[in-house]
Order: sequence, then structure tokens, then C-alpha cells
Amino acid sequence: MSNKASISCIGIDPGLGRLGFALVRKEGHSFFAEEFGCIETPAKTDISLRLEMIYNKLGERIQCCSPDFMSVEKLFFGRNTTTAEYVWQARGIVLLLASQYKLPVYEPKPSQIKVAVCGFGSADKKQVQRMVQRMLNLKEIPKPDDAADAIAIALTGIALHSYSKKAKAGGFLC
Repeated sequence: MSNKASISCIGIDPGLGRLGFALVRKEGHSFFAEEFGCIETPAKTDISLRLEMIYNKLGERIQCCSPDFMSVEKLFFGRNTTTAEYVWQARGIVLLLASQYKLPVYEPKPSQIKVAVCGFGSADKKQVQRMVQRMLNLKEIPKPDDAADAIAIALTGIALHSYSKKAKAGGFLC
């Protein structure tokens, strides 16, 4: 899928119960949502089986879509350490898959995603979703929220990738 005029990024909004994913392609100055959705695992199932489901289903998506790189949201948790533990485990599966498929990984923070998509780091969830819809010329806001978030994460990954290529080429002064 990769050529000089086109790059693609798989964006991941990590989660155990619901993991959002999106493949976004940039061609010239245009963005296209090739595929997006969620991988859901049943709550009453053993954690190891849920992680295996994520591994298998996301691996299938990566193999099918052949992205050039991956963008995974960097996570910050406050008080709910049980939820954080499960999400970190799911995130570990995502990073393992990136390594196995030899995908470079970008890890934007939530504020970077908001800046990349909306232009300011304090944008709310609805603003991000509306901008995702506009940037990709979609008829409606992508559903569920985790899929819309994954699209925003992929768009941010593309921006970070473009920036890093220009920086390596000496296009930016410090």
C-alpha cells in the first residue's frame, strides 16, 4: 500500500473491553479513513483470553491493511488503578504487534492529539469528533467514540511522522 505519494497509519485507542482502531491514509494533502472500528472483548471472560482476542483480531487488521506505521495514545491514569492495569496490558499487546510487524510507533499524548486535530490542547471530545468528521469528509461523526478517537490518533501519528521526516532532513531549526 505504501508509495511516495501515500502513507498510512493505524491509530489505536487502547482498551481491554473496547479497543478502537483506524487505518488512515494520507495522499497529498487529503486524508482517507480506509477502515475503523472497535475490537470488543466480553467482560466476564478470563483476562488472558481477552488479551489473546485483541492480539488475534488486531493482528488480522494489521496484516490485512499493511500500514506504514502505528500511532498509540500515551495513557495517563488518575485513581482507578485496576482499570489502568488492564488497559496497560492491552497496550502491551498492541506494542508487541507493532514490533512483530516491524511498524514504527508514535505515542502522542492526549493534548498532542487535540492540538493536531483541533489546533488547541484543551478541545473537548465533541470538538475532536467533529474535526475528524470534517478532515476526512465523513457524512457523520464516526461511532463508537473509541473508533473516532482512533482516527484522531492516526491523524496525529501522520502529523508526527511528517514532522520527524522533515526534522531528519534538516527542514527545521532549533
